[in-house]
Amino acid sequence: MIVREAAVAGYFYPGEPDALGTAVDGYLAGARAKHRAPKALIAPHAGYVYSGPIAGTAYATLAGARGTIERVVLLGPAHRVHVRGLALSSAEAFATPLGLVPVDRESVERVRGLQGVQVLDRAHEGEHSLEVQLPFLQRVLRAFKLAPILVGDATTEQVGRVLEALWDGPETLIVVSSDLSHYHGYAEARSLDRAASDAIELLRPELLDDEQACGAHPIRGLLARARALELRATTLDLRNSGDTAGDRSQVVGYGAYVFEDGAAARLSTEHRRTLLDWALRSVRMGTEGRRLEPPERGRHAPELEALRASFVTLERDGRLRGCIGSAAARRQLIADVVTNAYEAAFSDPRFEPLDRRELDGLSVHVSVLSAPVPAPTTSERDLIAAVRPGIDGLILEDDEKRGVLLPQVWDAIPEPRQFVAALKAKAEMDPNRWSNDIRAFRFTVESFGVGDFGFG
Repeated sequence: MIVREAAVAGYFYPGEPDALGTAVDGYLAGARAKHRAPKALIAPHAGYVYSGPIAGTAYATLAGARGTIERVVLLGPAHRVHVRGLALSSAEAFATPLGLVPVDRESVERVRGLQGVQVLDRAHEGEHSLEVQLPFLQRVLRAFKLAPILVGDATTEQVGRVLEALWDGPETLIVVSSDLSHYHGYAEARSLDRAASDAIELLRPELLDDEQACGAHPIRGLLARARALELRATTLDLRNSGDTAGDRSQVVGYGAYVFEDGAAARLSTEHRRTLLDWALRSVRMGTEGRRLEPPERGRHAPELEALRASFVTLERDGRLRGCIGSAAARRQLIADVVTNAYEAAFSDPRFEPLDRRELDGLSVHVSVLSAPVPAPTTSERDLIAAVRPGIDGLILEDDEKRGVLLPQVWDAIPEPRQFVAALKAKAEMDPNRWSNDIRAFRFTVESFGVGDFGFG
């Protein structure tokens, strides 16, 4: 059997099996965030003393997936050897002090003929980016097969095609190994890492550069694939070596991220209640001439602090009383809801500012938007054919003109052609004009609300 032997045991992580198992179990037990088992995750790959707590946050999400996940597609950057494209291994197993992990040779052969993919064992020798993930996977999943892939100067499209070929169903987990910014001062690193996290949560590969993540190439491929499948990305943990085990003069950033099916990643009842509570408090304080400040980061669950867009709709006695929202994610979700609730009550140009006497009988509804997905715009006919009645909201952009319609509008305009026409009218576009400059994006919403809370 051809075995890729452990290269950084005793250096990046403990070399003795018992010590290694104890260390990994400690990081998993100390994970700050619990979450559903994801389809894909991003975890850091530094020495465990630095990045182990953050990696533990990512891998703790797999606690309930043992027996379901049978194969792990593991991608990481090549640090030691220049790789053109993506590098596979001819090994039949990868070794760590915890034992052997069998390589899924069927997966390797499935992608071997794709553009930019080659077998290059030299790149895997001594490389740590994949190896340091294995003990976590061994401890959480116990038994699984591995598809190990090092990523060099591959394009987003090349990585995306490999992921598409190996994506499969719930038996397959995708893991991207990557640290974030390298060797900046603490404050600068926090800024760079926050921008990287924003790009990941927005599923915007074009916003992530190589300075922000050593695994930028595989991450960009994952983001493109996740966007095409309308997944949702959530930041579970974001720290750096200055927070864990190093000084703060030159730090390395680490993030833990999970990717889930958008429908499966719906907010819990508790999270919905929290958002509605903050929306109601924002409106109430506004009627008292005060403005509610959104909570600081770290006060709420990752799902509520993710970069998300929302709309807040107010109704009274069954009639619209205000509606303001964000078509693009610019803030933490909870901050976006607080801001939009206030604006809906006091800044909607169609209505006078809400009076305190109107609080009785007021209904508040929150709509949380998924990440927008580009829709075809080669012609208006193609756009009309692509939009899903009753499901999709739509954003239309033409130069500086922009319009948004939520999926709730389908109740009043059930025909796709009329829906698009109404959106063009809202954006103040020429109803008879279509050009190559027009851009369109589909999105879905998760809506919930409360009514008549008897504010008094």
